[in-house]
Amino acid sequence: MKGFTSVLASTGLAVGMAVSGLAIAADFPGKPVRIIVPYPPGGTTDMVARLVGDQLTALWKQPVLVDNRPGAGGIVGTGAAAKSPADGYTLLMGSVGEFGINPTLYKKLPYDAAADFAPVSLVARVPNVVVLSPAFAERARVQTLAEFIAYAKSHPKQVNMASAGNGTSTHLAGELFQRMTGTEMSHVAYKGSSPAISDLMGGSVDVMFDNLPASLPFIRSGKLKALAVTTPARSSALPNVPTVAAGGPVPGFDASPWFGLLAPRGTPSAVAQKISQDLAKVLGEPGVQAKMRELGAEPAPTTPEAFAEVLKQDRVKWGEIVKMSGASVD
Repeated sequence: MKGFTSVLASTGLAVGMAVSGLAIAADFPGKPVRIIVPYPPGGTTDMVARLVGDQLTALWKQPVLVDNRPGAGGIVGTGAAAKSPADGYTLLMGSVGEFGINPTLYKKLPYDAAADFAPVSLVARVPNVVVLSPAFAERARVQTLAEFIAYAKSHPKQVNMASAGNGTSTHLAGELFQRMTGTEMSHVAYKGSSPAISDLMGGSVDVMFDNLPASLPFIRSGKLKALAVTTPARSSALPNVPTVAAGGPVPGFDASPWFGLLAPRGTPSAVAQKISQDLAKVLGEPGVQAKMRELGAEPAPTTPEAFAEVLKQDRVKWGEIVKMSGASVD
């Protein structure tokens, strides 16, 4: 009898929690929502977060505020998000860097990428783009990706490859490229994409595998030369630029960064589901899709469950790329 009573009590508790979660979700949001961006203003993560925040503000009739918390390759802001109240009012705009790369790149992190967050939804996939300094392209007589590969093979370690930092997707996409093409380049790590792009345009470095939104304005203005995108399909923002897989050709090449919303562990699942559903609504609007693609990103909303699977797969995929590259920060 005592066991039966215990089961009833446990069942009642579970039902009560579920009902409570649904009630909270029905009233959500009742106050401003904060999206932590673990990078400075102006970068790709920030641009995606502000676009999403503006649209959710209009839908929810509550302010959605972007809170930039840069530092240590996304670690500072992600750690702060992990310690925030689990009520849905603090979200994180996470990326493959914090959840696919950092768990292998760093021996110690102030957050557990697998356990400290509740996935809400993937937001967008963003190609990296292989961009050359026009001065290098002219000097090396390179106009296509195949010509670039041939040049790099015949000039080992003489091509300077810029990145936004050691272990970033802009670095590791280049490492994967070298492994799959049999080329060797000299890595030059910067503290962020902006100074790397500046030096690339000035001719101090030769090539970069940059996030497309950051390089796109300079590609359009002719200050950078785009050779290929790193995703399996071409980007709608650069329809005439081939993929690495086809343009090299480098069969099977795929380095696809993403951005997604996560909440602190313990956030009611009903709240996460509501945010996911509302995000899908705004990302389904033609005007929003056009704005996203203008940035060079492809809208990609998912359920929390589907996003959890992306996180799981990319911890393995990018972890292997980190190990292959030999990159380590501590």
